[in-house]
Amino acid sequence: MSRQPLRLAILEATRLLEEAGVHSPRTDAELLAAHVVGVERTRLGLVPLVDPEVIETYRGLVARRAERIPLQHITGISSMGEIDVAVGPGVFVPRPETELLLAWAIAVLEECPSRPPVVLDLCTGSGALALAIAHARPDAQVHAVELDPKALSWARRNADTRARDGDTAITLYQGDVTDRTILADLEGRVDLVVSNPPYIPEGVELDREVAEHDPAVALFGGPDGLSVITPMVANIARWLRIGGALAIEHDDTNGGQVAALLRERRVFGEVAEHPDLAGKPRFVVARRVATEAEAARR
Repeated sequence: MSRQPLRLAILEATRLLEEAGVHSPRTDAELLAAHVVGVERTRLGLVPLVDPEVIETYRGLVARRAERIPLQHITGISSMGEIDVAVGPGVFVPRPETELLLAWAIAVLEECPSRPPVVLDLCTGSGALALAIAHARPDAQVHAVELDPKALSWARRNADTRARDGDTAITLYQGDVTDRTILADLEGRVDLVVSNPPYIPEGVELDREVAEHDPAVALFGGPDGLSVITPMVANIARWLRIGGALAIEHDDTNGGQVAALLRERRVFGEVAEHPDLAGKPRFVVARRVATEAEAARR
């Protein structure tokens, strides 16, 4: 059989995905096509014709996406900053919104040029945020914590891959970020804490891709979305060195509450709320400041 136009297959895929209720049908159709033919999405125009077998493979992937299987589960990868990480069943798929938190974190680390910074990623999931920071700052000592064994296995797989590719290795821990006894050896030593914890309030209606495929333990943070964040804040206070910074991603309905949690504690200052790409409240940042007693000892 003769070769077939890829453009027509993409148009057909776009129609099918739109009918299936996929939010970004054209984008996903093009990303799947790029995955199948092995080029960047921006270079699809350089592949006008493909073999019938390629079209058949492509249609099979499109059919899976039309079933609302996450795009990243189909391709097997998700991006964060300048790296890709492997994702699939059992681990939370990193969201584009977290790229803004990552950019903020890297900018903060530029203030630590004289020594290797110590970074702690809480609820690391696939390890995407921790590994993206390690890639951007090879001198950093990056630690990452995850409770769920399945997610931690993905994080270990990704950490091994990044280390083989030349990035500085990160240190992974299995643990509960609300446990007051966890990581005692890091108390007062951490320059930067970042976290994308479970923060969706229970009962919220979610897209099928999320509800049916992201693990619930990575999504829900109790009735108000703060059941992990509230106790985690106390731990962050003891881990951060004076002058250290933190960033916590949160649900767009409770940014004010997270900021208030930080402002209520004397050890945090410079509390600020940051919006996501859609202008919705998405993450809160702060600095660890010295209490009067700590200042007197310095």
